[in-house]
Formats: sequence, structure tokens, C-alpha cells
Amino acid sequence: MNNFLKTTTLTLAAVALGATLAAGSAYAGEWRGWNIHPPGYPVTIGMDKFAEIIKEKSDGKLTAKVYNNGVLGDQPDAIQQVRLGGLDWAEFNLGPLGEVAPEANVVSLPFIFNNMESMHKVMDGPVGEKISAGLEKVGLQPLAYYDSGARSFYNTKHAIETPADMKGMKFRVMSNDLYVQMVDALGGNATPMPYGEVFQSLKLGVIDGAENNYPSYDSSGHYEAARYYSVTQHLILPECLCMNKKLYDSLSDADKKIVNDAAVESAKVQRVAWAEGAEKARKEVEASGVKINEIKDKSAFQAAMKPIYDKFMKENPDVAPLVTAIQEAQK
Repeated sequence: MNNFLKTTTLTLAAVALGATLAAGSAYAGEWRGWNIHPPGYPVTIGMDKFAEIIKEKSDGKLTAKVYNNGVLGDQPDAIQQVRLGGLDWAEFNLGPLGEVAPEANVVSLPFIFNNMESMHKVMDGPVGEKISAGLEKVGLQPLAYYDSGARSFYNTKHAIETPADMKGMKFRVMSNDLYVQMVDALGGNATPMPYGEVFQSLKLGVIDGAENNYPSYDSSGHYEAARYYSVTQHLILPECLCMNKKLYDSLSDADKKIVNDAAVESAKVQRVAWAEGAEKARKEVEASGVKINEIKDKSAFQAAMKPIYDKFMKENPDVAPLVTAIQEAQK
């Protein structure tokens, strides 16, 4: 999106928010929810459950609709829309959120989580609360943290066993400078790119690979073009079910409780759906002929990340203690 269109979009969003507030009922009508994933995807299942619960518990006073497949815009633009009130609620990966809230960026440091269980422990505890506080400062109200599994590299050329196997290959990454640094440190060439452009870029050879979890690798069809999936599990990224903070603050205490309880319940449903969906997706892509290789020793990948950690801690002294807190919480 060019700067003119982006500026126009954000201006219209601000006008829309002002008109809504002026009407005297900041949460009247159906809330519009942004979602990048298709129907049936674990995240979508969780969002649908959230909408179902708030409608039921509020006797229809609170209603929300999920707009799937990124039809309301790409993720970076949608983040701005929710912050400004042009969209009411959404489910975002903490990777792109790290670009607007430094506290959220700590979870984008490669290999910071040992496994999924450790990530849940951290995000459901004091560290998660501090990250939420950082997101609130930029206009987002976190409601619950969802799963997005462990991300690994896949490509069109060959299996990756060591960082040397990535040398010279172009990998799509999400919009976050930490991911660019990560791929570069491993010898590849990082290419930030909207999710919706990845499949065609793989087919045309614009990029050689990307990185994602099993459900996204499957549902996007990327496995049809990139037939080598190497289990690096370099990122275990939480996702955030959130809403516009002004909208949330306008709710009565009773309605806030409905929203909060519904979000927690939806996260339980989403996490179960995620675990089941990840295993199903792995089996499906493997059955299609994809070459999946487990990397037994990831120490070379992890060692390459030290300069990234050192740079991050130096440039972000205010949130550096969160990095230590995450590491300590997993011991």
C-alpha cells in the first residue's frame, strides 16, 4: 500500500472512531473482527467461540463478526486500524505487534522459548501481564493469548540441516527487523513480504522459501511449491486476541467481565484446536510427499543468534529485563 493510501485509510479510521464515540454509544452495533486465516483454522475456531460466548452471555447486546482471510487488509494495516478504532477487534501474531510495542518484541527473539508448554507458562503469568501493559499503551487491549505453534523453515531446493544449507537462499519473513536479522545471521537473504503474496512468489521463484508452522504451511498451500520442511522451531510465537482499547474502556464492568471470560474460554478452545490441527496438518503434508527433516542438534542455529540478543539488549534497555524474566521463568 502506498503512503497516500495508507494515510487516507488511517485518517478515515480516525474519523470513523470519532463519529462512533460522538454517537454516545461506543460499542453499539456489531464489532468487526480482523482475521488473516480461513474458516476452520484453529485461530478462527477460537475467534468464532469468543463471538458466540459474548452474544450468548450478553443476551445479544454484544455481537461480533469475524472477517476471515485478511479481507479487511494485511496484518500491519489491520494493527493500525484496531489501534485507531477503524476495526473493533482482531487476532494478531506478536511478531508484527513487536513493531508497535517494544514489550511484545521480546518473544520474537529466536529460540527464546524452550517449547510450547514453557511459552504458555510465561504468557499466562507476570511476563504476559507486562507485555499486555505495553500493548495497552499503544491502543490495544489484550484479552487472551492464543497459540501459533513452532515456526520452521521450508524451501523449494533442499533440506536444511545446518545454517550453511541456508546460504544464499531468499526466505520470506514477517514484517519485523528481528526476523531479517535472524535469516541474515543464518546465511540466508530475508525478504519481508505480505502473507498473501508468498505462494505465488514461491511458484515463480521470487523467493526460495519461507518459515511458518504446520497448519499455515498446509492451509496456505505453500507445501505444494516448497517441498522441504526442516524442523528448526526457531520461533514459538504467541498470538493476541485483542480489541481497540477505547472500545474496551467504554464497556460497563459487567460487559468487561463477559468479554474477559469469553476470551479466556476461547483461548482454551483455540489451544486444543491448535494442538489437534498441527498434528493433522503435519500428517497431511507428509502424506503429500513433503520431505520433513527433524534437526537433532540446533546448537549451531542458536549460537548464531547471540549477536542478535546482544544488539537487542543494548538498543532496548527498558525491556531487556523481560528477556531475562522469560529465561528465568523456564528454568
